[in-house]
Amino acid sequence: MSHDHDDFQTEPVRGLPQNLPDGEHILWQGQPNWWALAKESLSLWWVAGYFVILFAWRTVGGAATESWITSATAASFFLVLGAIVCLLLLAVAVIQAKATVYTITNKRVAMRIGAALTMTLNLPFVQIRNATLAVRKNGSGNIALEMNPEGGMTFSYILTWPHVRPWKMTPVQPSLRCINDVKAVADILSEAAETAVSQPVITRTPGPAMAPHPAE
Repeated sequence: MSHDHDDFQTEPVRGLPQNLPDGEHILWQGQPNWWALAKESLSLWWVAGYFVILFAWRTVGGAATESWITSATAASFFLVLGAIVCLLLLAVAVIQAKATVYTITNKRVAMRIGAALTMTLNLPFVQIRNATLAVRKNGSGNIALEMNPEGGMTFSYILTWPHVRPWKMTPVQPSLRCINDVKAVADILSEAAETAVSQPVITRTPGPAMAPHPAE
């Protein structure tokens, strides 16, 4: 008997709240790299460095009235506390990465995000004005999406964090964060968006009502 459990097993399509409409198909799906997410979005190294500085400050300050060993032993509390905080940040990064699914179709970008409060952002290509690519040395990176301000799509920085462009709050730019091989994903997104936007949109409007003809 299998004991595997999928927290999102009610999704008709992985990462999407509904089945794809006719004519739409998935080109790529992926998730953030949890280690990169911990370093970039959760500032893991900055937090670790902060507690190391506290340890050093307490050690040097205490050495004026006690031995270096005694002072360092007393200051080791900051190292233990820092290790606990860093482990919590790593756990948050793993949970966030597991709960996230980025999807690129031939019509839109969909982002299923949120661990506690799950939501799906549907971003049609026709509403995306520009995409900004940021690549790290290891090949991972971010793709930030600048939305058309006239399209009426607004987002909360807090509710969509960390899946947003850092410190870009007006307007908020949804972002595919910490993706492996981000250049290849950007190429898929660019080609799909260009193809979708170049296709004409035909809208049918009802014509004027025809007056009835008298029977001859």
